[in-house]
Amino acid sequence: MGRTLFERIGGDKTVKATVARLYDKILGDPDLAPFFENVDVEVLRRSQTAFVTYAFGGTDTYSGRNLRMVHAAAVQKGLSDLHFDRVAEYLADSLQEMGVAPDLIGEALTIVGSTRKDVLNR
Repeated sequence: MGRTLFERIGGDKTVKATVARLYDKILGDPDLAPFFENVDVEVLRRSQTAFVTYAFGGTDTYSGRNLRMVHAAAVQKGLSDLHFDRVAEYLADSLQEMGVAPDLIGEALTIVGSTRKDVLNR
């Protein structure tokens, strides 16, 4: 059995640092930051780290809320493909800053892309 994407990108240390960088970018973006008003960013970072760990194969279970439920309020506020694509771009940038190889970044973005319908409640 091959190593998971989680393992190949550097495991827990890389995921935690990537998520921290990702949310720095998101919260600094005037088009994305309003979706996170009144949100405890530290709780968000922890839950996102758990989700990314799961999505990239670092664990077999994820105990957080489902993607549709988590993003329902944001969709009501206007969350769209434009926002989804920008977050994916920021994720790619954050992974690149962590020294993750381009082919692994592509694999990560494929996984992220597979969540689009759930995130946008379609």
